[in-house]
Amino acid sequence: MATNNEILVIADLTPNYEPKKVTFELLSKAAELQQAGGGSVAVLVMAPDPAGLAQKLGEYGANKLYAASGDHWNKEVAGGAADAVEVAINVSNPRLVLAVASINSRDLAGRLAIRLGSGVLWDVTDVKDEGGKLIFSGPIWGGSYAVSSSFTHDGNAIALVKPNSLTATKREGAAAAEVVPLNVERKTKGATITDSVQEASAGVSLEEAATIVSGGRGMGGPENFKLIEDLAAVLGAAVGASRPVVDAGWRPYRQQVGQTGKTVKPKLYIAVGISGEIQHKVGMQTSETIIAINKDPDAPIFGFADLGVVGDLFKIVPALTEEIKRRKGIAG
Repeated sequence: MATNNEILVIADLTPNYEPKKVTFELLSKAAELQQAGGGSVAVLVMAPDPAGLAQKLGEYGANKLYAASGDHWNKEVAGGAADAVEVAINVSNPRLVLAVASINSRDLAGRLAIRLGSGVLWDVTDVKDEGGKLIFSGPIWGGSYAVSSSFTHDGNAIALVKPNSLTATKREGAAAAEVVPLNVERKTKGATITDSVQEASAGVSLEEAATIVSGGRGMGGPENFKLIEDLAAVLGAAVGASRPVVDAGWRPYRQQVGQTGKTVKPKLYIAVGISGEIQHKVGMQTSETIIAINKDPDAPIFGFADLGVVGDLFKIVPALTEEIKRRKGIAG
């Protein structure tokens, strides 16, 4: 069956059922792709009150909101969500389904691929329409290479997009999305979350941060990350880390930036004692401005940093922190 000229976005929501930034990124990309063809953009919202998000999601490109009402969505693993997405796809029959690349969405996409005979691409970083054909970009082999891919069948295509790979563009004064209620039959039995524990964290999250200060093996040990924390504090920044640092147990996984960690897109990224190997690069290369501090003048990170400082980080970082304090008039 031929698909309709509609793109369906699966909204990624917080535990409080608020849209995450990646939802706005996916909607903005869908709206961009549909401008030429005149097609519509739809979004599936699984929440207690999906209609309450119609205005907010409409401002980022949603013309239509498929509403799967209920207060159970955040208590279930992918099985229940698969039922809702399957119904939305059957109603929409879209040419493309966009969702965030995450562990849960891979489970979800795998289920849908079997049920609907859909093709799936994951870790996508961009989508372009080239003469009516959708071309997907993304890294392979740990980020060593970038490839372009496309679907060879005419069915519903599913693409899982890495957060912070795209740009969210708000359209002021845009109309609220039209709400279309869905009747979702609960036919999949699966695991239910009975309890969850939120890891305590301070400051701004990596995904939302405008400024990030990250440390690598050059920090020498976990005790020296106080230098990173102090600099981040005066900048109002989030703290990040490279994979070797996390693997060594110096910092928690939630702070890992890179291919197997978080993909970030801040306005300013300061890399301290990080060599800049490809695994780290693919997680932060879309930062607007990259500053690298490293004692090795041949470190790979200097090849793509906007500003490089060669020297002893244990002298440079404290001096930088004190200078920022002075300029901001911060005592101590």
